[in-house]
Amino acid sequence: MLHGEVVAAEDKRIVCSNVFKAANAWERARGLLARKPLSENQGLWLEPCPSVHTIGMRYSIDIVFLNSDGYVKKIVPALKPLRFAGCSGATATLELAEGQAAKLDIHPGMQLNWKPKDT
Repeated sequence: MLHGEVVAAEDKRIVCSNVFKAANAWERARGLLARKPLSENQGLWLEPCPSVHTIGMRYSIDIVFLNSDGYVKKIVPALKPLRFAGCSGATATLELAEGQAAKLDIHPGMQLNWKPKDT
């Protein structure tokens, strides 16, 4: 997994400072399965990823669907275990802890970019 942060393009504000990006198909397929719940300032960026499922998970998550330019197309708050969600035209997904999309003021139409952290 790659380590980085998600930044709002409009004002360069760091929206989430501890975001992992799946680096290959295996990491995208595994996602958050068999992992501890995300903390408040953690996220998982999956690309390409127009849909997700929470089969095998024990906790709810917020899902942010983005198009190829990073614009938020749809937000699914508190997706419970054993559910599916998708978005036509989405190419990436940001998974966050339940309630974080609203707390971080993420809304449809805003542009988000994943940036690698300098290590």
